[in-house]
Amino acid sequence: MKKLFLLISFFLFTFIVYGQIKIETIQFDSANPYSFNDVITDLENQEKQKVFGKLVIPKDSISKNKKYPLVIGVAGSLGWSEHHHEYLKMYQEMGIATFELNSFKSRNITSTVGTQTEITMAAMILDAYRAFEVLSEHPNIDKDKVSITGWSLGGGVTLFTGWLPLKNAINKELTFASHLAFYPPCFIDPDNTEFTNSPIHILIGELDNWTPSSPCKDFINKLKPKTNIDLTIYKDSYHSFDKKGPVIRSENAYNFSECIFRLDEKGNVLMNYLNIPMSNPFLQKIGFMMCVSRGADFGGNPEARVKSYNFSKDFMKKTLLK
Repeated sequence: MKKLFLLISFFLFTFIVYGQIKIETIQFDSANPYSFNDVITDLENQEKQKVFGKLVIPKDSISKNKKYPLVIGVAGSLGWSEHHHEYLKMYQEMGIATFELNSFKSRNITSTVGTQTEITMAAMILDAYRAFEVLSEHPNIDKDKVSITGWSLGGGVTLFTGWLPLKNAINKELTFASHLAFYPPCFIDPDNTEFTNSPIHILIGELDNWTPSSPCKDFINKLKPKTNIDLTIYKDSYHSFDKKGPVIRSENAYNFSECIFRLDEKGNVLMNYLNIPMSNPFLQKIGFMMCVSRGADFGGNPEARVKSYNFSKDFMKKTLLK
């Protein structure tokens, strides 16, 4: 009887705490392209992949027919962390639904630090759009108010989901309402500068040596004349400036401070100097040998952390709630 009472109490407690929060696990079909070129030229022939994520509808979801704006979140090379979930919780409290995209867990990957080959940005961009397609049909989601945000590798996903050659190869109909990219790899320099008209904003640390801030300035200047894109650089801040805790060093992490990789019209990311597409792990390793070093710093800056949360809240309010 005691065990039964405890079990009933647990379920009653769960109902009270989560009774007005709608949480769903959403599974959908995606694939495993290695490069942007694979997506643009050969998407139908890529290895298929089941992917899932967690959809959370805000606490005030009383009406079954109410449609909510949505933020799709994309984690970085270390997977989902506490500070990522803090952003999602903030959005939920604003009345915005969130979707935690689990590209890593879906493929039994925990980290890509020091390799960046287990899962690529191309595959994660495809995951994001396939998730968007499924969620656009959800009865509680407003498909015209869906934003994407991500950190580091996920920041790259966030940034390049706005690149039209990729977007149009995947889905010409759906468009993200906004893109908020935290410390993305701006060192991928596109020949084709056709990006979405939706607002894109990059948040990055001045001292970032994992995904440096300097290429982001050039990236913005190149796109600025015809793209709704902007940049915020936080002083005295490293990679993952929005984390709690001090700056630490990962000796295994790639340091891209000396790299700029050209992205051609067909989606090939080219080696420095040789202009050979890094179209598989072996060629990417060779390409990285030409400019990449090991060892990068990451960790929180309390002032930048507060500013980035405040900026993110205002950005989503402006692009999703007005």
